This record gives sequence, structure tokens and C-alpha cells, in this order.
Amino acid sequence: MIKIGVLGDIGSGKSFVAKQFGCPVFNADKEVSDIYKNDKSCYKKIKKKFPKFIQSKSLKKNELGSAIKANKKNLKKISDIVHPIVRKRMYLFFKKNQRKRMVVLDIPLLVENKLYDKNFYLIFVQSNKNEINKRLKKRPFYNKSIIDSLRKSQRSLLYKKKISNFVIKNNFKLLSLKKSIKIIKKKILNERNSS
Repeated sequence: MIKIGVLGDIGSGKSFVAKQFGCPVFNADKEVSDIYKNDKSCYKKIKKKFPKFIQSKSLKKNELGSAIKANKKNLKKISDIVHPIVRKRMYLFFKKNQRKRMVVLDIPLLVENKLYDKNFYLIFVQSNKNEINKRLKKRPFYNKSIIDSLRKSQRSLLYKKKISNFVIKNNFKLLSLKKSIKIIKKKILNERNSS
């Protein structure tokens, strides 16, 4: 199984790029949303840690956001509870797709949480900063200070670009993006077939 990790800034279009490969995608943000909505033990642990912020019957992004805004260190406390659950789900995803030729991992903290190894192909999605900020402002829960906290908790984009096997320039134009992905996919498959 070929494992591809998609790296890049928040809002650079990683999830969109991941989908274009046409193979199973593990989307960590979707998994986290599902955990917030349905994982009772995660809810209990976070509610116990932040009783004055968590008022709803399931975890809500705006309440967690308030906890992070109140103290930047709370981001790590939340991550320490949520990330082991995401990791477990990732292993289940590998198991479920073990017969597939290729899978894509869309995990914002892939590098930070050491969820990849030397057999991975890393693809860095490079986008224009102004375009990214424009797109982020359209998100329903846009909060600049939370996005800044998330960025600070991640390795630098320069580092991620340096360790990547490929760089995709995302100008948010579908045709040129699909073309770039097709070329990269072909290169990866050829390399694997010849090794």
C-alpha cells in the first residue's frame, strides 16, 4: 500500500487536493468532528477538564474555541485527549484499506505527531497567503486568534516543504490542479513499480 501524506498551511486546499487522487482518504478534521459529536468518553474527559466552557451535550467547536482563547495551553490539553483517538482510527483505516494500491492522509499534524515514516510520499500544497486568508474568513467558525494558535503548534511551512517529495502549487484552478496531481500520481506509481 502506497501512503501519501498531504502537507501545507491551514486553508491551503489540502483536503481538496487529497480528494483529487481518487483513492481512500483519511481526513483527520472529519474524524475529529465525528469524535466531538459521538465519542462519549472523549466528551466526558474534556468536560471534566473544562467544566466552565463545555455547556452543550456534545463538544462544540465554539466552546472549545473559547477554552483555547482563554488560555493557549488549553489547545495542548484538548489535543492530548483527542489525538490518541484519531491515531486509533487511522490504524483502523489502514486495516480496512489494506488491499488498496494507494491511500491519502489528510492530517494537519501528520509531521508534528510523527504519523509518517520513510515509506510515505509527502506532498506539500503551496498556496498564495492572501488567497488562504480570504478562504479562511469564509469559514463558519473563523477565529484569527485560534488559527494563529494552531499555526504556532505546527512545524514551519518551510520545514514541511523541505521534507516533501513533491510540491503542488494550488492556484485554486481545478484543471491545472488535476493535471499536477495526475503527473505526481504517475511518478509515484512508476517509482513503486520499478523498486
